[in-house]
Amino acid sequence: MSTPRPGTPGATRTCPHCKTTILESASVCPSCRHHLRFDEAAIAGTKTTISPLHVEGTISPPPGETAWEYSMVLSIKNERGEEIARQVIGVGALYADEQRTFTLAVEMTEATGAKARRRH
Repeated sequence: MSTPRPGTPGATRTCPHCKTTILESASVCPSCRHHLRFDEAAIAGTKTTISPLHVEGTISPPPGETAWEYSMVLSIKNERGEEIARQVIGVGALYADEQRTFTLAVEMTEATGAKARRRH
């Protein structure tokens, strides 16, 4: 996996608040939701943002006294089916009277600027 150079679409940086890897273009950290910089386009709502994927599901263990463990694993693959990222998001255990709800959302924001076009 190649890392895009700073200033190009897909370039990343570390959130100064929570240390999560985020897009360099982010005005707000998607993890901790802290504001990172003033962005007139984001405040005015002129940046094009879409949410092409949103999935939510709830799990409960089967009836009984046994605890059931779970692992939340996220995998991202490219157009060739090659895994480019894999991360364990969270782990835990559930008893009969407990449940967990998991939500996955992907947000896409239009890349802007002189380097936003793909070069061939």
